[in-house]
Amino acid sequence: MLSLYPPIRPYAVHQLAVDERHSLYIEECGEPRGLPVVFLHGGPGSGCDPDHRRFFDPALYRVILFDQRGAGQSTPYAELKNNTTQALVSDMEAIRVHLGIDKWVLFGGSWGSTLALVYAQTYPDRVLNMVLRGIFLCRDGDLAWFYETGGASRLFPDAWEAFIGHLPSEEQKSVLKNYYQRLTGEDEVAKMAAAKAWSLWEASCATLQPNAQVTNHFAHPHIAMSLARIEAHYFINHCFLEPNQILKNAHKLANIPGVIIHGRYDVICPLDGAYALQKAWPRSELQIIRDAGHAACELGIASALVTATNTIARHYC
Repeated sequence: MLSLYPPIRPYAVHQLAVDERHSLYIEECGEPRGLPVVFLHGGPGSGCDPDHRRFFDPALYRVILFDQRGAGQSTPYAELKNNTTQALVSDMEAIRVHLGIDKWVLFGGSWGSTLALVYAQTYPDRVLNMVLRGIFLCRDGDLAWFYETGGASRLFPDAWEAFIGHLPSEEQKSVLKNYYQRLTGEDEVAKMAAAKAWSLWEASCATLQPNAQVTNHFAHPHIAMSLARIEAHYFINHCFLEPNQILKNAHKLANIPGVIIHGRYDVICPLDGAYALQKAWPRSELQIIRDAGHAACELGIASALVTATNTIARHYC
C-alpha cells in the first residue's frame, strides 16, 4: 500500500474576504508551477488539517487548501449567517480566480465530495478531474440514515444511545431539530455539551476499527463546535439543495473524468450513494475498499487516494 507523503509546509498563505462578513483562510503547498488541485474538507465545518497536504506529490502538484466558511482558521468562527452550499461554490470560484488558475483538479471526501460535485455541475469547464471519497449526496434518506432511528443507530446502538441521551426523552424523536436548537441557542455551556456529543457520535462511526486519534480530533472543542453547528445548520436546511439534486444533475459531469473511492463498511455515508453516483456518471471509476469505513485516514482508503492523485498527475504532467 502507498503511504501519505511526508509533512510539508505551505509556501503561501492568503486571507480572502468573500463578502462583508466572511474571510477565508487559504494555503498553497507543493510546486507553484504544478498541476492545481483544491482540497475540499468535510463536515461541513471540520476545517483543514496539516495531514491533508500529504495526499499529493509535492513535486507535481500545486495544492490549494482552504477552510470553508466558519471552519478552521476562516472567520468568523462557526458563523452560520451567509453560510450555504451556494456560497461555498461561489467561494471556490473566487479562490480559483484570485489564484489565477484556469482549471483544477477537485479532491474531496464526505461533505467535500458533495461540494466538489455541486461545483463541478456549476462550473464544469473549470474542472480537469475529480478524486472523491465517502460520497455524500445529501438526500433526505442519507440524513435520516444517520440522524434518525433505524439506520446507523442499529449498527452502533451504544454510541447512538449516548448521542440521543444528551436530549430529554420527549425530544429524542426529533434529534436533528433539537440538537440544532441547542447548537444555535444562547446557553454557551449547553451549546458546547451538544457540540461534543454530536461530534463524538460522528467519530464513533467514522472508522471500521476503533481509532483514538479520530475520536480525539473530533472531540477537540474547536473542531466540535464548528463541525456540530455548521453541520446542523446545513442538515436542517437539506444542505440548501433540491431533492436528489446531485444525481439529477449528473449529466453535467459528462465530460469530467473522476475516481470514486468508498469504504465497503462506511456507516456515515453508505455505499449505495457512491454506487448510484457511478451509474449516473459514466466517466467515473468506483473503487470499493473492502476493509474500510468512512475516514480518509484508514489505510486502504488513504492508499487508494494517493494512487489516484499519482495517476492523474502522470496523465497531465
